[in-house]
Amino acid sequence: MLGRTDSRVRALLVLVAFVLVAGSLGLRLAYWQVTRRDELAAMAVHQSATSYQIPAKRGSVYDRTGTVLLATSVSRDRLAANPKLLTPVRRSQVAATLVALLGLSGDAAAGLTTLMTSESEYVVLARELTPEMSDQIRSLSSGANPSLSGLILEPEELRQYPQPGGGPSTTLAAHLLGFVNRAGAGQYGVEQFYQQELAGTPTTVAAQQDASGNLIPDTSSIVEKGNPGQDLTLTIDASLQMAVEQELLSAWIADRAKRVSAVVMDPYSGEVYAYASYPSYDANDYQQLANTDPGVFVDPVVSTVYEPGSVFKMMTAAAVLQAGAVRMSTMFNDPGHLVLDNGRTYVDDADKLAKPRMTFANGVAFSRNVVAAQAALKLGKTTDAASAKLYAEWQNLGYGRRTGIDVADEVSGLVNDPGVVPWRQIDLANGAFGQGVAVTPIQLAQAYGAMLNGGTLVQPRVVKAIGNTDTPPISHGRVMTATLAATLTGLMKHVIATVPLYRSRTLIPGFEVGGKTGTAQIWDASKGHWKVNLFNFSFVGYIARTPAHPDLVIAIRIEEGTPTVIRQGHLELPVMSFELFRRIAHDAITTPYLIPDVQVVPGPSTVAP
Repeated sequence: MLGRTDSRVRALLVLVAFVLVAGSLGLRLAYWQVTRRDELAAMAVHQSATSYQIPAKRGSVYDRTGTVLLATSVSRDRLAANPKLLTPVRRSQVAATLVALLGLSGDAAAGLTTLMTSESEYVVLARELTPEMSDQIRSLSSGANPSLSGLILEPEELRQYPQPGGGPSTTLAAHLLGFVNRAGAGQYGVEQFYQQELAGTPTTVAAQQDASGNLIPDTSSIVEKGNPGQDLTLTIDASLQMAVEQELLSAWIADRAKRVSAVVMDPYSGEVYAYASYPSYDANDYQQLANTDPGVFVDPVVSTVYEPGSVFKMMTAAAVLQAGAVRMSTMFNDPGHLVLDNGRTYVDDADKLAKPRMTFANGVAFSRNVVAAQAALKLGKTTDAASAKLYAEWQNLGYGRRTGIDVADEVSGLVNDPGVVPWRQIDLANGAFGQGVAVTPIQLAQAYGAMLNGGTLVQPRVVKAIGNTDTPPISHGRVMTATLAATLTGLMKHVIATVPLYRSRTLIPGFEVGGKTGTAQIWDASKGHWKVNLFNFSFVGYIARTPAHPDLVIAIRIEEGTPTVIRQGHLELPVMSFELFRRIAHDAITTPYLIPDVQVVPGPSTVAP
């Protein structure tokens, strides 16, 4: 007979062990559920917590009157979906319904179908739905047997530019304004420069989410309240801006130019009344342009440089008159050809013809390169000394650095420092008539403005007010005496009054007009030679209602214009730069309430370092 294998002692020991283990687990469970309950609950909340930001409403942009809306933001729906919630058959049905509803075909229809029939949990099917389209989708997604399901309508902010521009398929002041990308960031122009002010600050919200990552209703709370973006009031006059854009389009077509640009500025306050280039673009359609022609976004007024040619003779005049090296009445011989650097280099007048002795004033008026070069050589006893003085005057007038205008992507231009690489005589001579330097139209407007306002270098600006706060004029200080400024203004008037071609095509009855032209060859770096029969044409000048008190400075650039008349010393476009100036000047001077009755020169309190 077999003996029993169980043992009461062993069973008791097992029971005791079980009780001890159970008791220990019970105590441990009580510890977690009671003692550390609040801590564990907080950890659970933390693990399921999320935060997100609600962007602030972006500020709008108005013209100087505060009544013409140039840029604003509206809410539009983005159509998204969670295809994984639907059966494959249902996905295909929804895709087909949406293709028909949205009027898609070709690649667009195929793209939406591919997204909707995928296994993804989140896809974006369409953007910027009209309110009517959003209502249709909501209607088809509701009811007992909805045609659409698995869709999400998400509001997003859309930037709009409601004013049409002066040319086809453009919006008003596109280069000046720039645009806003889908991430809400300003690109180019005012939108980029004033991104912080326009965008405001977002509101931060905390909420709980479920295991699938979906927000749990009624759990949201504001952690940090944001601030809406501020509106901007520009210095631009919308009616003048439109007129200027139309003038540029006309000249661009007639001159078969690559680009045409213009700036109209108050020389006393630096306020820019019009600022345009053509070709321009439709800022509402920036996405398509980004894929096909992104170069059109580059702003020719502040972001591209060029050799200005003879408009730079006014800088030479400022330098030699300031130094006392030359007077307006100083006589010069002009053989039409000037040998330099001991016979190794030379410069020519445009017509290469000798002229009778003439005053310096007439040398500038008739744009004689040899006279300008000879005047520059008189700046010092040596080439180094003369070069240093001319370069110093360029710096004095703002060349080689940004003007500080409140537009994105301004460049500083290119001027070679003779203190780094010494100039030869040919470098000094070329610089005297605007070759071998590269500047922007806004730099020219600023420098000429100093000659016209009594000698103060004023910073150009395009924003008149941020919110309810006006932006003050900024002066970079006096750069010449009032006497010299008046002399240079008189020289500009002399140019127009003396040269018959300018006088007949530039003067406006009842107003005083002055300025200087410039024509420059264009170097083709890729081919290593000058471009054939393509030139840069410039004019910078002023118009005044009363003598000796210029109201506006206007800078014109016709880039790669194609002359219809080409003779030695004479190139003619269908619309010359000074004719375009006259048209724009007339538009400006007849714009109601544009020009203030009293001009105020910025005082020392606004001087910037």
